[in-house]
Amino acid sequence: MRKGFLAPNRSGMSKNTPKAIRGTQDIFGPDAEAFAYVVETFERVRKLYRFRRIEMPVFEKTEVFARSLGETTDVVSKEMYSFEDRGGDSLTLRPEFTAGIARAFLTNGWQQHAPLKVGTHGPLFRYERPQKGRYRQFHQIDAEIIGAAEPQADVELLAMADQLLKELGIEGVTLHLNTLGDGESREAWRAALIDYFRGVKDQLSEDSQERLEKNPLRILDSKDRRDQPFLPDAPKIDAFLSDEARAFFEAVTSGLDAAGVKWVRAENLVRGLDYYRHTAFEFIPEEGSAAADALGAQSTVLGGGRYDGLIENLGGAPTPAVGWAAGIERLAMLVGELEAENLDVAIIPMGDAALALSQSLAAELRAAHYSVEILATGKAKKRMARANEAGAAAALVIGDDEIAEGTVQFKDMQSGAQSELSREGILEPLMELTTARDMAFLDDEIASLADLADE
Repeated sequence: MRKGFLAPNRSGMSKNTPKAIRGTQDIFGPDAEAFAYVVETFERVRKLYRFRRIEMPVFEKTEVFARSLGETTDVVSKEMYSFEDRGGDSLTLRPEFTAGIARAFLTNGWQQHAPLKVGTHGPLFRYERPQKGRYRQFHQIDAEIIGAAEPQADVELLAMADQLLKELGIEGVTLHLNTLGDGESREAWRAALIDYFRGVKDQLSEDSQERLEKNPLRILDSKDRRDQPFLPDAPKIDAFLSDEARAFFEAVTSGLDAAGVKWVRAENLVRGLDYYRHTAFEFIPEEGSAAADALGAQSTVLGGGRYDGLIENLGGAPTPAVGWAAGIERLAMLVGELEAENLDVAIIPMGDAALALSQSLAAELRAAHYSVEILATGKAKKRMARANEAGAAAALVIGDDEIAEGTVQFKDMQSGAQSELSREGILEPLMELTTARDMAFLDDEIASLADLADE
């Protein structure tokens, strides 16, 4: 061994190999396929609801998040990745999407497109304790409607979220729904909560005592055992709703019923920041469900609400808005391991000349939208076995004789039948094989759905 070099261990990594930063992840194999499946399904459902795709900067001026999330929140005070750039500006890696989208709505003149329906996905950053399904660099899908004051916007967003979860095959998750009322209702409720919790202040947790004057709504969401005995008797929002706020919530719930979206009332579901109004919601795993086993019964799969006061906080005109976000990692955990997509064609070249021809043929087939793998190493029998393991519909064997005659050996991997074809004659039987395979898969899926319906 040369002096100055450390011997690698069995993983191929030496002691001085840099390690991943705590709270980040490298995604590969089935995990990466599930991650991609979540994103692809979101993109498909987004288009069904006519939400426009947007891309946002990964960092913003710190004030964007400080003003939108509130200086006193844990995210701003403890969890943001902020730094000073060379120009002396304080910048922050985005901890969530909504604030940046609201900023873009104002600075780019997107008001002309209102009501603006947009969707995006990508990485977010928070310095918090890594745990199951939660990372310091994590990823979310996000959907927002800006400039729509009608309850229909809330219904459409929730119907979209419900359809997304169904199309991902995620079961055992229930929509928890509450109203925070309009500004008048919320302030009256807030005053009543302060008065109520002041009477038991000394018995509350330290966090709730600190929140009492600044943000009493967040006490309702406390998981601390010391706070739990006082939550059932705390004032409820319904007693303070204005007629307009009550009508808004009734329009949302009746719209969800009409759309076939199941929901339950969650009176303690709140959003602490003042700019939130009316609808607040979370999709939460049902106790005993596979989703609860994977994430925990109280974990939120997807959540959001109406934030009519945010854009005004950022210096814009009062603008109604509603949105939701969901963690891709968490959704991918619920999706589980996916079946690998079958290979269409395996090309097996026998020799260097055949390899060059195989590369040309592979390019032609891929241009025709067939998946192709060139298996160029190993014994012919082992290569054929690899083609079978990959689920190839057909294998093309090319040797010196085939090169001389301008043909290929075409093997149907399902039946084992083999024939000699011209290069031009490959596409028709290949189309028949892949179509038959796809139809058989579709028949199996329909049969499975029928079995579920019978149950």
